[in-house]
Amino acid sequence: MSFGVVPARVDGHSPDRAGHLLAETGAVILTGLAPTPDALVVAAALVLGHRLRQVFPYRSRPTRDSGPVHLHADSFDVVVDVGGVPARRRDPDEDYVFIQAVRTPDAGGESFVADAYRFADNLQRHDPDLWDFLTGADVDLYGAWANVRGLPATPRVGRHVEYTRTGRRIVRRVEGAVPLHRDPDAERTRELIGRFDEAVQDMHAALPRFTLAEGETLVLDNYRCWHGRDAHTGERHVRILTVRSADAR
Repeated sequence: MSFGVVPARVDGHSPDRAGHLLAETGAVILTGLAPTPDALVVAAALVLGHRLRQVFPYRSRPTRDSGPVHLHADSFDVVVDVGGVPARRRDPDEDYVFIQAVRTPDAGGESFVADAYRFADNLQRHDPDLWDFLTGADVDLYGAWANVRGLPATPRVGRHVEYTRTGRRIVRRVEGAVPLHRDPDAERTRELIGRFDEAVQDMHAALPRFTLAEGETLVLDNYRCWHGRDAHTGERHVRILTVRSADAR
């Protein structure tokens, strides 16, 4: 069964079509927008319209001769103090991601996207034990990153597969998940987290690859799709914007 998604390209000034394809497949590539940080915010407003609720600071990601980035959903929980006022920089429930290509590398760096809904549905049929764990067991979603500055000291407890109050399904893919403190089934929880990691890694080679041209923006339903990229040589530069919509948890 194929879990890969090859996003369609849509002119960035056709937000209705982009929104339709995003809802249908979970991913779309916007073309024709300026390759600037401001264009990311414009893209979010165009695609999500009145449903756009919160925009987080964009992140600039230049890399040189870099290894691969494995399948993941963007998700983090970072609050910083700015002038005595708590300010949220990342959110566990950012539900859309906008990735703008600023510079393409000399070789490699192709992107890939997986439909996590199809992946989870397949697990339900072929690995019900893992499915039961992902849908029924609480974990500390960012416990492996407990020493990262800005990360709240209070564990973020959740399940890998959950639903929002509006009925949207969330299929999480984070590398920071660990058993809860004093979880009596901690050993089995670690085993199942490892099994989940292996099942996701097994998808990598078979996923279709695609390349973002400079200036293009990949838009992802972060609750539904996981993304990554291959290793590359030379310089690569992307900008990343995560947002929350009215349908986020």
